[in-house]
Amino acid sequence: MLGILENFTKFSVGLTGGIGSGKTAVSDWFAAQGVSIIDTDVISHKLTAPNGAAIATIRKTLGNAFIDENGALNRSYTREIVFNDETTRQRLQAILHPLIYQSCLKEAKAASGPYLMFVVPLLIESKEYRSLMDRILVVDAPDEIRIARVMQRSQLTREQVQAIMSKQASRKAHLRIADHVLDNSSTKEALTLQLVQRHADYLAASKQKNHDH
Repeated sequence: MLGILENFTKFSVGLTGGIGSGKTAVSDWFAAQGVSIIDTDVISHKLTAPNGAAIATIRKTLGNAFIDENGALNRSYTREIVFNDETTRQRLQAILHPLIYQSCLKEAKAASGPYLMFVVPLLIESKEYRSLMDRILVVDAPDEIRIARVMQRSQLTREQVQAIMSKQASRKAHLRIADHVLDNSSTKEALTLQLVQRHADYLAASKQKNHDH
C-alpha cells in the first residue's frame, strides 16, 4: 500500500459534503471536463454487487440475511440494520473500508485525466484519504434546502431525512476541513460559475505540481 503512495504524485482533489448538498451534480460536471473521478460510493456498490469482492466476507461475518437472492448485498435490509445497530455498522465498515481504499488507489494509479477527484461522502470520518488530496472541496447548502432536495428525490419524510443527517458530520464540520467551498444554495448557473473557476485553479495547480515533480 505504501509503495503506491510513495510515488503518488497526481494532483488530487477530495470532494465531499452532506446528503443533499449536490455532490453528484458537481462530480458529473468535473467528469464532463475530463477530470478522473474516483467515487467511493460507486466502488462500494461494485464490491457489494452479485459476486462482488466483499460478498463472501459479508456473508461469513454478518450472515446470509445480509445477502439477497442474486448474491448481492441486501441493501434495504442492511440499511435498516446498520442505521439502528452501531456494532453491525462498524463490522460492515471494517470489511468494506480497506477494500474501497485499495480500489481507490488502484483507480488513481490508472487514471489519465488532467487531475484526480476523489468523491468521499464520509471524508471527515475517513482520515486516511486526506493524505491523497492536495485540496478539499466541500459542496455546501443550508440544511433546509438539503432536506427538501432529499425528500423530493428519495420520497423520504422530513423526519427520515433529518435522522440520516443527524448521523452524518455537520455542515460546520465539513466547512472546517474545506480548502474551497461551493455554495450550492441557489441556481444551477450560479454553481456552474463557481465550478468553472475551481476547475481553472485546479488545472493550474496540477500543472505546477507536475512541473515540481
